[in-house]
Amino acid sequence: MEYTKLGRSGLDISRICLGTMGFGVPQPNFHSWVINYDDSRKVVRQAYEAGINFFDTANVYSAGTSEEFLGKALNELNDRDRIVVATKVYSKMHEGPNGMGLSRKAILSEVDKSLRRLGMEYIDLLQIHRWDYTTPIEETMEALHDLVKAGKVRYLGASAMKAYQFLKALSTAEGHGWTKFVSMQNHLNLIYREEEREMLPLCREEGIGVIPYSPLAGGRLTRDWSETTEREASDKTLHLKYDKTMENFPGLRWVWRGCSRSLG
Repeated sequence: MEYTKLGRSGLDISRICLGTMGFGVPQPNFHSWVINYDDSRKVVRQAYEAGINFFDTANVYSAGTSEEFLGKALNELNDRDRIVVATKVYSKMHEGPNGMGLSRKAILSEVDKSLRRLGMEYIDLLQIHRWDYTTPIEETMEALHDLVKAGKVRYLGASAMKAYQFLKALSTAEGHGWTKFVSMQNHLNLIYREEEREMLPLCREEGIGVIPYSPLAGGRLTRDWSETTEREASDKTLHLKYDKTMENFPGLRWVWRGCSRSLG
């Protein structure tokens, strides 16, 4: 396994990160294709034995049960100093006021819940899952900085936003002497390449580590487009992301089919 620094930080991570959105207990309004704890544990252990030390989850994945499964499996390995655990905050976790977003109240509350689910004393990389249009970025960045100073979080990252928003967050933190983001987890693969236009050049200029999500387009770049899997049949987000591409550019079907065969 190859290891690298995350951006300009001193954090050592494996070049391959294990994403765990597929772990958890099936939820009515989330993915039905997730795997149970025993299978999740096998995946974690195999990744660890292959040299992967970087594991990514989010509080919203399967209503928190992804964090529970990942934390339990990692804690069994008894190697916390070597392992890097990333999770995210923003998405709706309960009904009513303050159930989502990046307000100080929501962030502090949800991080404490994530720590309990993970069964850990700290999070290595806390990422804001989306941009919050209803909360001042100053409030968000200060709350994140306070978590770092309190020892509950080691590093900060962001995910899925516009380049100008990310730059605004970076400059806000720098202007106040607060902890800055060291990474960007963005949507990037051979089908969706919009990030190459502005976000990737910005990250390169600022020394930000990039952690692409959905690098295989939910499996569409690894199999024939005519094949059907449980995820393919039930993942509404997957269809929302890529079906329009096939409708607008039907000729691409043959391109991806050739790619999947060459990969297999």
